[in-house]
Amino acid sequence: MLKFAKTAALIVTASLGVSATAQADVNEALANICTIVSADDKGELRKKMRSVESDYRMKLHDYYTGISCNGQSLIRTAISNDSIEVGTLLVKKMPSRDLQEPEKDGKTLQAWINENGLQDHAVAQALTERL
Repeated sequence: MLKFAKTAALIVTASLGVSATAQADVNEALANICTIVSADDKGELRKKMRSVESDYRMKLHDYYTGISCNGQSLIRTAISNDSIEVGTLLVKKMPSRDLQEPEKDGKTLQAWINENGLQDHAVAQALTERL
């Protein structure tokens, strides 16, 4: 019985170590995503999203809310930096129900766009069409 308990404790400890390592690896893989969005590099963003999906089995909606670029979400960052290609791609890749959810500041994307007078921005129009 004691041997079983030691084995179980060892397995739990080992799996926690692997989980922490995997989390660190995902963070490392996503480290420069804000730069990619700001630079409007659609090809690099696609490559980054594919690698995260194949390496960690995570889709955009799995890690979108965990990423903050100077306090803004990826789509807000795209709009602020006039990254039309990347912003439109992000809007298309996110589930529409997630696009309607309030972000960290409690405002939805649509409310933030209206508040800042950005309704005519191409990404804002893509968002409106998607919703």
